[in-house]
Amino acid sequence: PLGWALYLPEDWCADQQRRRKAKVPAEVGFRTKPELGVDLVERAAGWDVPKAPVLGDHAYGENTWLRDRLDRAGCEYVLSVGPTTKVFEQGTAFAVPPRKGKDGRAPWRPQPDRTPEPIGELVSRLGADTTQTVSFRDGPDGEPVTSRFIFARVHAAHGWRDDQRRSGWREGAEVPPREEWLIAEWPDGHDQPTDYWISNLPADTPLEQLARLARMRWKMELDYKQLKGELGLDHYEGRSWLGWYHHTALVTAAHGFLTLERLNPFHPRPA
Repeated sequence: PLGWALYLPEDWCADQQRRRKAKVPAEVGFRTKPELGVDLVERAAGWDVPKAPVLGDHAYGENTWLRDRLDRAGCEYVLSVGPTTKVFEQGTAFAVPPRKGKDGRAPWRPQPDRTPEPIGELVSRLGADTTQTVSFRDGPDGEPVTSRFIFARVHAAHGWRDDQRRSGWREGAEVPPREEWLIAEWPDGHDQPTDYWISNLPADTPLEQLARLARMRWKMELDYKQLKGELGLDHYEGRSWLGWYHHTALVTAAHGFLTLERLNPFHPRPA
């Protein structure tokens, strides 16, 4: 863990009596979990630590504002999404349409030559025959663990109003949408994919790396389980804002110490 942020529900933030009792700073207002998460990521990106892609579940992957902000900040991501998330398939052409008539404002926003479609429908149309068997981690016996994946280049479509084709992109969208990776895991024995991800990693990223990152959230779940079960992350029984942050800081320090110990279990210890 590199940082924590305490989420306060909106009605809690508006309760002045609660705030006084818990000593919540006056400048702290209501913020959504994606907003808190992006702030933590951007803060860590400015530290002298190795950068790594941001991973997240549906709550973060389907938040288009979060994906846009991470991309603008230069942060790579591999985020889980659902099959109803819409994209433009690769090959979609974006061009400013010609002006119709002499009156009125000339078109200036690039328009696609087709409508977006849910990624579940796109992957089903590509079909199981386009899957590739890829290793995404090493098993306990050292043998690689594999699964079948579909990898496709697509364009983000969340700025497009498909209910009003003539309106086009939202205000300020003067360039075509960025190209991204669509990753779908379609294991053997399944009639359809089990998971989908969207990623802004470069087009030349090795497929094994994409699969590994997509399936890496299990490691974070293990860390979170240790933080709670062994180091007391969920044992805090205090009643103050500052006390909660003190508690999480100590838990984080303990987790970091144990991680370093596991990396080199046989190094000599002081007497």
